Amino acid sequence: MEYKDYYKTLGVEKKASADDIKKAYRRLARKYHPDVNPGDKAAEARFKEINEAYEVLSDPDKRKQYDTLGPNWQEQFGFGGTRPRTSTRTYSSQGGGIPYDFADPTGFSDFFETLFGRRGSTTTRQRTSTSARGRKGEDIEHPIDITLREAYTGTSRALRMTTPEPCPACGGTGLINSKICTVCGGSGMQERSHQIEVKIPAGVDTGSRVRIAGEGQPGTGGEPRGDLYIVVTVKPDPQFERKGDDLTVDVPVPLTTAVLGGEVPVPTLDGKRLLLTIPPETQNGKIFRLANKGMPRLRGSGSGNLLARVQVVLPLKLSAQEKRLFEELARARQAS
Repeated sequence: MEYKDYYKTLGVEKKASADDIKKAYRRLARKYHPDVNPGDKAAEARFKEINEAYEVLSDPDKRKQYDTLGPNWQEQFGFGGTRPRTSTRTYSSQGGGIPYDFADPTGFSDFFETLFGRRGSTTTRQRTSTSARGRKGEDIEHPIDITLREAYTGTSRALRMTTPEPCPACGGTGLINSKICTVCGGSGMQERSHQIEVKIPAGVDTGSRVRIAGEGQPGTGGEPRGDLYIVVTVKPDPQFERKGDDLTVDVPVPLTTAVLGGEVPVPTLDGKRLLLTIPPETQNGKIFRLANKGMPRLRGSGSGNLLARVQVVLPLKLSAQEKRLFEELARARQAS
C-alpha cells in the first residue's frame, strides 16, 4: 500500500503551523472544488486528496500519529486495514471551508483507514455536523501601550478595527451559481472597518487582558462573533517603580531634616502630595510605607502601598558660617 505524503498534497513543509495548513487547504480547495470544475474527474479526485490530507494535518492527534509512523509506517504499524465501503460523505473545512457532497465508493483511501480506521471517517461526519450547526468566531488580540499614570487612574483608547465579515453577495461560500464570487474573489469574506472605544480599568499591569465581547472574528452558521482581547503593556515611569500593587518613589530629604527631623512632601501618581514626617537621625535609603497609597487593585478593593525611599540631599555652596558649623560638628564628633 502506497504511503501518502499529506504535506506534499497541501504543498506545505512538515513544520508548517496550523494556520499555514488551513490557508493552504482553503487555497487548494477553492481551486479544485467540483463546483468550480464541473465534470472534471481529475479535479474531483484532487479535491478528495486535499480533504483527506487536511483531515489528518488539521487534527493534532492524527497529525502526531502520522508524523510518528512516517514513510516506514508498515514496518512500525503493521499492514492491515478496514474493508472498502460505500458511503456518501460531505467534505468541509474546520474554518468555514467549501462543503460539497458526492458519492464516494471507497470513502477515504485505504492508507487513511489503515492508519485511523473507521473512527477517522466518524470524526469527519462529526466535523461536518458541527460545521452545519455553525461555530462561534475566533477571538483576536490587540496590544496597547499605556503609561503608569494611566494604569493608576484608568484610561480609554479609540481603536480602528478591521475584521473580516462574510461576503454579503455569496453568503460566505465564495461561490455564486457554481462560479467564484467576483465580489470577494472566492474568499467568502470581506473586511469591515469600524472604530470602538476601549475602557481600560485602573490597576492593570503588563500582561493584563481586557475583554471586549463580540469584536472578534465572525462566527459561522449564525453563531456569534468571537471576542477582542486588549493585551496591555505598561511603560516604565521615570519617577515611580512598580512591583505588583506597590509603588516606590525616591523622596529628597535635606541633610538638616534627616538629622533633626521634620516634614517633606511625597509625590503621588494622581498629582497630589502627601506630607511625610521624618524622625531625627533618619538614614539615607530608609523606606517609609504609606498604606493604601499605591496602585488600585484590579481585582478586589483597596490599593497597594506607596514606599517612600529617603534620598538625603547634601548642601552645596556652603557659606563661611556653615563651614564653621560643620567643622565644629566634626570636632565634637571626634572628641566624643
